Amino acid sequence: MRNSLEERCAAGGRRWWVVGLLFAAVAINLMDRGNLSIAAVPLMSSMNLSPKAMGLLLSVFFWTYAALQIPAGYIVDRFGVRSIYAIAFLLWSLASASVGLANSFMQIIAFRLLLGVAESVAHPLSLSYIKRSFHEKEQGLPTGIYVSGMMVGAGAGSLLGGLFLRYWGWRNLFLTTGLGACVWLIPWLLLAPATPPPSTTKRTRTDFRIPLTKALSNPLFWGMTIGVFAYSYYWFFFLTWMPTYLVSARQMSFLRMGAYSAASLWVMAAMSPIGGYLADRTIAHFGKPLAVRKAFICIGCMLSSSVILLLKVNSPSLILGLLIFSLAGLGLASSNFWSLTQAVSPGPIVGRIVGYQNGVGNLAGACAPLLTGLLLGTSKHFSSSIVLAGLSGWVAAAAILLLIRAVDVEAIHGYFPEAKAVCQETPAA
Repeated sequence: MRNSLEERCAAGGRRWWVVGLLFAAVAINLMDRGNLSIAAVPLMSSMNLSPKAMGLLLSVFFWTYAALQIPAGYIVDRFGVRSIYAIAFLLWSLASASVGLANSFMQIIAFRLLLGVAESVAHPLSLSYIKRSFHEKEQGLPTGIYVSGMMVGAGAGSLLGGLFLRYWGWRNLFLTTGLGACVWLIPWLLLAPATPPPSTTKRTRTDFRIPLTKALSNPLFWGMTIGVFAYSYYWFFFLTWMPTYLVSARQMSFLRMGAYSAASLWVMAAMSPIGGYLADRTIAHFGKPLAVRKAFICIGCMLSSSVILLLKVNSPSLILGLLIFSLAGLGLASSNFWSLTQAVSPGPIVGRIVGYQNGVGNLAGACAPLLTGLLLGTSKHFSSSIVLAGLSGWVAAAAILLLIRAVDVEAIHGYFPEAKAVCQETPAA
């Protein structure tokens, strides 16, 4: 009998090599999408763009990215990981590099829309792979490692971007990072598992459908929807407008902006696997995985709201300290948030559920830069934008705490008795 994906990848520890490649890919993913935020100030000057126009440019990536999350999840559930990710990775690298050749506002919009199309597969594919390759009590650490790649990539992009803006210009930033990242494809094609199409297996796993009316009546649906939108709003505010805030409102150099952003994001990157590991250990000792994941998420989201205190400090060291503390809280929540998503998802449709979750989160990604650009207007005052970003952490914590309950998770799984049977047929790695 043909071995399952989980059993094959467990042999020789290959599943951990694949997690490492997923970490590297999402780091490159965030670097490519974040380059525009890093280059915002010189690009606005070069193309004579207003904050409103820049907000639009920062937002358009998320239009296609969010819209395609559920279709991307379906593709992952249907076709597996290796070839799908290789094609998507090559396409997004070329789209990112092309921004460095753009000569107009509309050309940048087109390339950013294409970038969103190509990158849409990354998150559903990665979390679907972890869900199917690791037992529930083990998922916190690999999820934390994967999620930390977002912060490592964003931080590396900030530091590298500051250097490029200082010495080589914003166009070379896009060209170098976009084309240079293509070397990732070599180990991916060598190590990633090739999943057989569902038609070659005894049962078709993509036949399962989500009962929409029942989902809409379940508080779990609304808790995860509100929670991921609010949690993501601050994350994307930081990624898209914080570099401009540090340069424009705090008069920092490009190099200092890059260093401050990188330091904050790398602390968040460290906290993500630490938070996942600590939650795994707590669950192993006390049980109650749902309650433990919720506790870590709520504490982390509330700590992230400390970003509001930026409005009360002037010292560069205090600014850096607040950024680090705030993002450390977000890192504590991040791995556990996506582990929670995996835990409440019936296995055969996890790609689509993760796709939905990430789609909602990236609606926040579309709103945060656009709304911030509108709030800035001609005054370029960030106060209301920072308050809104900080309060989103409290909204996320409230939604997770009050609306996600064990009884509602059991109800969701109860809608998929056949999915449970399939999950039981496939042993965890």
